[in-house]
Amino acid sequence: MSSSLNETSNLATRIVDRLEEIILLAERETKPLELDPLRKELFELFVTANGAGYTEDDSDPDLSADGICRTLGSRWGLADAARSAVESTGRIPSTHLSKMRLLWSLMRMWMEWTYAWSRWEEFHREAE
Repeated sequence: MSSSLNETSNLATRIVDRLEEIILLAERETKPLELDPLRKELFELFVTANGAGYTEDDSDPDLSADGICRTLGSRWGLADAARSAVESTGRIPSTHLSKMRLLWSLMRMWMEWTYAWSRWEEFHREAE
């Protein structure tokens, strides 16, 4: 792997790892992601990911809201937990449900920031 690809992979991995740490901290301390200082740190990670081009459609690595959801959902076994719940009791274990809720919160914020960031120029052009 070239050093450029390796650096890209390392940055993306560090961003996802830090996102996971923040979510797990919020879960442990029962704090909402939408409030500072967590929201501020999440936004800083978004700015870094966006600046690196990772939030764009078809980016590789994919740090769009969907890409993060797939990555963290896979790490935490959320798809398997949901599938098992449907096949058996219909209830997702509370540990998985808590992570799903926090991941949904992160995804919502990430999508809102992506949308606002992509429209920044449209609303901040100087009068012609």
